Amino acid sequence: MKIILVRHGQTEDNYNGIMQGRINNLMNDTGRRQCERLRNKLMDKKIDYCYMSPLARCVETAFILIGDRVEMIKDDRLIERDLGKLEGKKRELYDSSKYWNYELDSEDLGVESVKHIISRCEDFLNYIKSKYDKHACILIVTHSAPYRALKILLQNKKLTGNLFGTSVENADFEEFEI
Repeated sequence: MKIILVRHGQTEDNYNGIMQGRINNLMNDTGRRQCERLRNKLMDKKIDYCYMSPLARCVETAFILIGDRVEMIKDDRLIERDLGKLEGKKRELYDSSKYWNYELDSEDLGVESVKHIISRCEDFLNYIKSKYDKHACILIVTHSAPYRALKILLQNKKLTGNLFGTSVENADFEEFEI
């Protein structure tokens, strides 16, 4: 099975360094152009299904990428991390070494724990593995935290220490064979 993992295009809050979490924003014009460029890169790929976060920025990204070529399915397990009291605040207030530490598993300020994100993403991957055959190609459009969690799981990384990894830019994508 092939997985194409995509982070949504840029929003005004992304541009301004504001943490959105589950705030339901649309993309800005830059984000739409990012997705149009990404669509050109994905044009020749045979995508069978598209799963996406139910938040507007992911739905909009998915529609730009594939239009009505394949079924688009919203899945709550792909929603962005709940950032609690940090939603709507400047990105500098977010301590990735704290909130991505698997052993610490912090929920300070109401931030969703890293173990919970990993668990819901693992549940999602198990679902699609059981539902589709080995020849299917699944496009997943999500946010930075679920993107990281899915990537960790798809790469079979050890669940220990700081799992933050590298940055995930808007309209980034990677392909995985599972």
